[in-house]
Order: sequence, then C-alpha cells, then structure tokens
Amino acid sequence: MTDFHPNALCFGNEFPTSGIPCLVHMEGHGLTIIFPPDHDGGESRSETVPFSALTVSAGGLDHDQLVLAWTGSAGQRTLYLKNPDVIRAFRQAAPDHLTMPLEQAAEQVRQVRQRHRVVWGLVSGTVLVLVLGLWFESDLLIELAVNRIPVEWEQKLGESAYREFLAGQDVTKDGPAVAAVKEMTQRLASQVPNSPYRFEVTVVKSDIVNAFALPGGYVVVFTGLMKKAESPEEVAGVLAHELNHVLQRHGLERIIKQLGFVAVVSIVLGNPPGLGGVMKQLGMELMTLKFGRAQETEADVTGLQLLYQAKINPEGMITFFQRLAEKDEGRVEWLSTHPMSSVRADHLKARLAAMPKQKTEPFSFEWPKVREGLGVSSGSAP
Repeated sequence: MTDFHPNALCFGNEFPTSGIPCLVHMEGHGLTIIFPPDHDGGESRSETVPFSALTVSAGGLDHDQLVLAWTGSAGQRTLYLKNPDVIRAFRQAAPDHLTMPLEQAAEQVRQVRQRHRVVWGLVSGTVLVLVLGLWFESDLLIELAVNRIPVEWEQKLGESAYREFLAGQDVTKDGPAVAAVKEMTQRLASQVPNSPYRFEVTVVKSDIVNAFALPGGYVVVFTGLMKKAESPEEVAGVLAHELNHVLQRHGLERIIKQLGFVAVVSIVLGNPPGLGGVMKQLGMELMTLKFGRAQETEADVTGLQLLYQAKINPEGMITFFQRLAEKDEGRVEWLSTHPMSSVRADHLKARLAAMPKQKTEPFSFEWPKVREGLGVSSGSAP
C-alpha cells in the first residue's frame, strides 16, 4: 500500500505502549483493520474482527471516542475510533446485538459532555480564583488528580519506562550484590502492610553513585553506589528512601505537574485512562523527572521510619547524607530543588533521637565480600 492514512489507534500486547495507528474499514461481517508496514519496508498486514467478538464503550479524554475491545489469537486488543465518519459507518453497519451498547455509549458521551459544559462554565467564570488557588494550593489539586489514577495503570507506565531503560544497560543478574539488594528490599517491603506494589529492584553496572525509583514499584541501584557505601545500612537507607518515593506516588505527582493545569483538571473531573496515550509518550522522560524539596524530605522521613520498623540501623542513611554534604560545600541551598545533604542529615538525626531505642538486626551477608564481588579490594577506602 503506497498511501496509508490511519483513522484509528490500536493497543495490544505486541504494540508500543502508545498504541499503533491503523486504518479501519467496515465490512458486512465486521471490521478489517490494516496496520502500517514495518520499519524494514515490509508489506502492511491486516486483521479481520467479526462484530460478534466486539464489546463497545465510550472513552478518550473527552469521551468523544468509540472504544472497541476484543480478544483474539494475539491476545487483548483495544481500538479507539475518533473519526466521526468512521464512527457513523460503524453504527450503520453494526448488527442488532450492538445497538444497546452503542446507545449506552452515546448516552455516556452526552452525560459527560453536559457535565463538562457545566464544569467549564464554572471554571471560566472563576479562572482568576482558580489560578490564585493553584498558586497556593496546587498540592491539593495534584493529590486529587493522583488519587484518580489506578495503581494498575501506574505500574504499566513505570514498567514501560523501566524496561526501555534496562534494554540499554549492563544489568547484574546474580552474585553477592544482587543477593544483598534483594535481602534489603525484602526486609523493607515486609514492613509495608497491604502494599499495592510488588517492588522490583535491579542492579545496574555503572560508576554512578545513585539509585532511582519509577512509578509502580520499579527501582534501579547502580553498582557505583554499592562500591562507595561504607556499610550495607547506607545502601538500605537509599533503598528505603527510593521505596518511599514509590509508596508516596511522588513520580505520578511530578508527571501531573509536568502535564500542566488542563491535564490536572481533566483527571480530577474526567476520565484518567483518557490521558494514557499522552502520559505513555513521556517514556524515557520519566528518568529525568526531579523530585521537589517537600517530596525528598517526605521520602527521607518515611524512609527513616521504614528502616526503624525493619530493625535496620537508620544511622546508615544519616552517614550517607553526611558524606554527600562534603560534595555540597559551596552550594547555595535555595538555588537547589532539593534540601542540602547536611540539612537532611541534621533533620534525620533529630528525628532518630526522638525515636525509642531499639536493637537492630544485621544482614545475613558480609559487606566486604559484596564489595569484593564488585571489584573493590578489601583494603580500599570507599
């Protein structure tokens, strides 16, 4: 096919998370879906779906799209129709058993659009108040938006970026370092009752002294951090911090802030899955999202509490920030998006001093052997 003019968007297990454009034709028995040629210049391919296999609903950001779903040999598929001519052709060709679902979808569209007209009428009349309110109370609105996003959707978003990142990295799949990180993660996660997340932590070979968390429970620890750590408690402190970025849904908060005011209001008042395509396109941009001061402080405090509950010596988190403070020398705090490490260490010291004394439990592994497995000699200073 020389000319390919898609009129729909299809989602499926074998497709990119942002979906694949396709061309839909109505037939007497159902739909014929034509997919574009692959990047190697191959032939376009098509798929036929009978009307009997389809379920119908309304969807999209403004509920102005017709959503068709079915399960075929390739698994679950979802087709989004937005072109009015295609929707009209589908309604005319659809058999009687789809009449009721189509009417229900149309009624849902009418109700949502009516609600949107009322809401946007109020918004337009009080825009100045809302802007001022967002300036002072934006965190509340962001929280409302985040609470409307299901954890399952958050996990798919984080997993997509996670897999894409790991595809270009040298991943350490086994050995003392992986076993040590696994033990730390299990001890910390066991202290989070009824957690909706199943944490997946990967060790990546890199000299970067860092770790980061993605929405949905995906965490990366670089070997550079483990080489520099003087004790496993320091690494556990970083892990506790990152796990709490996930538990507090800080990643989603940063995404919502990046998408802006209209997206926030749309999520609060509309349909969160309608923004799926927009957010999925963020892809690797998730790696560059920076947490704000309040989020970093919250992850510090809740991370300290999590270490305490797991009977892991919280002093490790404090000594880690104290060593980072040496690198912070000369940096003006108010120019940074994060609290300075020395300030963070002092704050955590005060928090820890207020906690009841308890006996900590060591890890089962020997930290010098873990570092030796990473190529650090036993006599080397971190």
